[in-house]
Amino acid sequence: MTDQKAVAEKLLQIDAIRLSPAAPFTWASGWKSPIYCDNRKVLSFPYVRDFIKSEMCNLVFDQFPDADLLAGVATAGIAWGAMAADQLKLPFVYVRSKPKEHGLGNQIEGFFEKGWKTVVIEDLVSTGKSSLQAVEALQAAGLEINGVVSIFNYNFAQAAEAFDRMSIDTRSLTDYNTLIKLAVEKGTVSADQEAVLLKWRENPSVWTGL
Repeated sequence: MTDQKAVAEKLLQIDAIRLSPAAPFTWASGWKSPIYCDNRKVLSFPYVRDFIKSEMCNLVFDQFPDADLLAGVATAGIAWGAMAADQLKLPFVYVRSKPKEHGLGNQIEGFFEKGWKTVVIEDLVSTGKSSLQAVEALQAAGLEINGVVSIFNYNFAQAAEAFDRMSIDTRSLTDYNTLIKLAVEKGTVSADQEAVLLKWRENPSVWTGL
C-alpha cells in the first residue's frame, strides 16, 4: 500500500514541491499558483529516487497486476516509466506529445503488440491533458489502457472529470490534499495560508493571488 504522507514528505524535503502563497509562481500556461511541483528534481537524489521508484512499482504491482506494458509520457514520465519497467521486468515504451516529423514518424517509441494491457506513467497530473493525449495515442495504436499512475496529483476537479469521461483509472503516490494536510501538521503553512491554498485549487485558472 502506498504511503501518501511519506511520499509528500520526501518531495518537500528536497524542494521538489514548493509552497509560496504570498509570492505565487507562474506556470507555463500563465496560471498563477501558490505551489510548484518539479518531480524531475527527484532524479538527482538517489535515496529519494529509489524510494519513489519502489512506491511506484508497488502501486503498479498491487493495482494493475495484469499489466503487459508500461508507457511513459514524454518527457518527465520517461525516466520513471523506464525505472519501474526495469524493476517489474515489463516492456517499456514512451509517448511523444505528437508524432515525429522525420524518420518513421513515430509518436510511440518502442516495441509493443496490439491488445497489451498498458499502464501510463506520469510524473504529475494537473489538468490531465498530457496524460489523456498519451492515452488516446496508445488506444489508437491498439493498446488497452489499464490506468494512469503519477507521482503527484493536484486533485483538480476538471482532471477527475476528464478521466471519468474516458473511463480511465488514475492512481497517484501522493496528492495535493495530502500535501496541504502534511504542511499544516508540520507548521510550515498557517491556517490563513491553508485557506488560500484550498481556494486556489477550486479555480486555478482565474486565481490571481492573495
